[in-house]
Amino acid sequence: MPADLAVIGLGPYGLPLAQAAVAAGIPTIGYATGPEAGSLSPAELRRMRSTGFRPSTDPAQLGRVRTAVICAPTPRGADGELDLGQVEAAARTLAERLRPHTTVILESPVLPGTTEDLLRPILERGSGLRAGRDFHLAYSPSRADPGGRDHVPAPRVIGGLTPACTESAAAFYGRLTDKVVRARGLREAEAVRLLETNFRHVNIALVNEMAVVCHELGVDLWDVIRCAETKPFGFQAFRPGPGVGGHGVPQDLTGHASRGLRMVELAQQVNERMPHYVVQRAAALLNEHGKSARGARVLLLGVTYKADLADQQGAPAHEIAVRLMELGASVSYHDPHIPSWHVLDRPVPRADSLYEAAAAADLTLLLQPHRTYDLQGLSVKAQLLLDTRGATPTGAAHRL
Repeated sequence: MPADLAVIGLGPYGLPLAQAAVAAGIPTIGYATGPEAGSLSPAELRRMRSTGFRPSTDPAQLGRVRTAVICAPTPRGADGELDLGQVEAAARTLAERLRPHTTVILESPVLPGTTEDLLRPILERGSGLRAGRDFHLAYSPSRADPGGRDHVPAPRVIGGLTPACTESAAAFYGRLTDKVVRARGLREAEAVRLLETNFRHVNIALVNEMAVVCHELGVDLWDVIRCAETKPFGFQAFRPGPGVGGHGVPQDLTGHASRGLRMVELAQQVNERMPHYVVQRAAALLNEHGKSARGARVLLLGVTYKADLADQQGAPAHEIAVRLMELGASVSYHDPHIPSWHVLDRPVPRADSLYEAAAAADLTLLLQPHRTYDLQGLSVKAQLLLDTRGATPTGAAHRL
């Protein structure tokens, strides 16, 4: 069966797109460029194959589709900037096989100007074709929600190099969702992702800072949020946690504009401090119960960045474990999604029996409330429980 679509990169952005496409009956090639090639379970791969999905590492397949979507990851580099190396590599691979009238869409998180200033020249040089004349070029910010429980497709924002590019991309996404929103152009569509990601980080930073202050004041922040979210306008509930993980990297635009986004820079500082604050609270709780952090047995529950998802990208559990070990604590963990875990190049002991481990630990830290956890039972079994997510019943545990 000939494919209509090539999804380049099967990581956190490409895989949900490929799944949505095959669910909509679109024959799809999944071109894997790295270790994400193995992210599909055998059962999921068989199911997707039966509905028109073909994983491939053959770049020749990219020249046989009508639409190619680049979903390569753009992690934060050592300098704090987005690393566009995988996007560039994907573009060069595609350019050598690009045919006239193909629609090329970038979904990777990038800063405004990247599609036109970086992607377009690579595609044009490698193919000899001209964007906007010989092929369509557009940007659409990925709105994938890994592990999300809402299966209604999110509206898609589209911004093209030309109006014709926008309409071609809109026609493709119109097969996946009931609502397509047309941005004025490429840069506006790219800035949508920037705003959405920064909105999340800034608001999480606000409630994280509130958590610290409310603890000092003896105020139950979780009750404050419960009451505040009844306001039908001007408020959206965010909840504190031990840190912010995931693939959405906040960007303050420093070095890319005449002035950076100062609130984003401050939010990063607040959120990056949360693992340290969690360890401080853990040590204080142990001390209040007559125990020292040195030699204490600490059990970490849920070491992924998001509940019910086997993804540790940016998860604060790693830094929390490191800081606890530096204090001399004996750290173990339990996570139904992570069969083994290494910190500081050493394996962290994995608890086989959750409740026995919680009963034996001097302190249990709930970092991620996976659905498989019986939190009421856990609060009864644990000697001392610090809930960083506000997921346990009121009064059943110490909360962040």
